[in-house]
Parts: sequence; C-alpha cells; structure tokens
Amino acid sequence: MSLDYKFNLEDFAKEWENSENNKRKDLVFLARTAEASERYDDMCKCMRQLVTETSNLKDDMTIDERNLLSVAYKNVIGARRASWRTLNAETEDEKNGPLIKRYKGIVEDELKEICTDVLALLEETLIKEEVIEQCKNVNDNAKSTKDEDTEKSDKADVAKKELLKAGEAQVFYLKMAGDYYRYLAEAVSTSDNEKAAADFYKKAFELSQKVLEPTHPIRLGLALNYSVCFYEILKDKKKACQLAKDAFDEAISKLDKLEEADYKDSTLIMQLLRDNLTLWTSTAGEGGEGEKDSSEQGD
Repeated sequence: MSLDYKFNLEDFAKEWENSENNKRKDLVFLARTAEASERYDDMCKCMRQLVTETSNLKDDMTIDERNLLSVAYKNVIGARRASWRTLNAETEDEKNGPLIKRYKGIVEDELKEICTDVLALLEETLIKEEVIEQCKNVNDNAKSTKDEDTEKSDKADVAKKELLKAGEAQVFYLKMAGDYYRYLAEAVSTSDNEKAAADFYKKAFELSQKVLEPTHPIRLGLALNYSVCFYEILKDKKKACQLAKDAFDEAISKLDKLEEADYKDSTLIMQLLRDNLTLWTSTAGEGGEGEKDSSEQGD
C-alpha cells in the first residue's frame, strides 16, 4: 500500500459536469468535510480552487469562505512552524546536529512552499489595489454627499456600506499576507521577508483605521500580529508595546460599539494583547519567547 496518496479535485470532476451542480458550494462543502476530518492539506486544495473559481466571478469571497481559507492554511502552516521551532531548539545537540540540521531544512522547504502558495493567491488574486484606494477615501466621499438630496444621500449610504464591506475584506487579506511573510521571516531570516511583512501589516493597519471600528476582531487581530512582528521580527520592543497598548486602550474606550456577535473573538484578542504587554514589559520577556499572535485564537 502506497502512503503517497494525494487528494485530487479532479476525482470529483464528474460531479461538476452537470451544469446544475454548484461547484462553488461543493468546494465549500468539501473544505468543511476536510476540516472535520482534520485533513487540512486537502482543505487547502479546496480553498485554493475556490479562490481560482471566484477570481473569474463578479462576486467576491464571502466571509465564511475567506475564514475557511484562513483556517485551512493556518492549520497547515501551524504544524510546520511548531516542527521548525522544535528542531531549531534541538540543533544544539552536538552528536546529532548534522542530522537535525538536514531534517530542519526539509521542514523549512515545506514551510516556504506553503507560504509561497498562499501568498500567490493573496497577491495575485485577492488583494485589489483599486479597491484599497477607494476605501481609503470612504469617509471623504461620505462627507461630500452629506448635503445632497435624500435619494442621493441614501444611495451614498448604500455605496459606503458596500465599500466598507470591501475594505474589511482587503484588511483581512493584507493582514494574512503580513502573517505569511512573517512566518517566512521566522524560518528564513532575510531582509526581503522582513520588509514585506512590515509593509503588508502597515498597509493593512492604515486601511483598518479607515474602515473598521477599534473593537472589530479583524482590526484587533491585526494589531496583535503587527505588534508581534515588531517585537520578534523587526526587534523593535518599544513600537511593539506601543502598538499593542494603543489598540487595547482604544478598544476598551469603544466597548459600547462592540457588536454582540464579535464579543467573544474581540475580548479574546484583547486578552492576548494584554498578555503580550505583560510579558514584554517584564524581565521574563527579555528573551522574546512566548509571544501570542492570532493563531492562538480559533477562526
């Protein structure tokens, strides 16, 4: 029996030969089934195909679909990151050092392949510069229609809501790109990976201030991961602490605007921000170990 079996979506091609079948819904179903079966590599294949399918459609990915994309790759990359950290700690073993180093190299190659895969989806398909530019001016556009007649004002409100929705998705994708460049920078420490991570986080953070409330879980998760990037990758403890503190304080001051549906996720991330601040400002935090990012939180 071969252990090299690979899940292949072509095996399901006959199911989609009938035009009545909705391939997009089927891919979501297969992704959920793979998740339930803890077959996250298969889940990634489903979501990669779904991104390809939706790239040719007018409709963007739904919130549910983009969360499935995040969960799929988070679990696949999370296993490799954990393996890499264990092997990295074992390289001090003088007797078996060469073996461990070679094994760690294999894990690094897998990690790079996964990151390259998801970053290609994000940069080539999901991140849309024209939408980002429109979202940056969302509030300015709203002000310009304030004094117009009611009908035009109502249309402007609808347009603003749609733009804010699109902006939320772009923050999500920009943050995700920052995350995966950060994961690359952890294992493959190059100035290019570090700069790309910082650039994507910065772009996501600036956009989030335009389109998301301070209590929104995506904005809070972004602040959490961006601060970890400052601390672990960019080695700027002061900026890491300031960013985490500002995000926490601003969210606390706006708790009355916290949506009930977001309460659990938002308060959990706020706790992670506070945990990191406690760690970073204590003597125990000097080593830079034990920081928490949004991978501690289930999507």
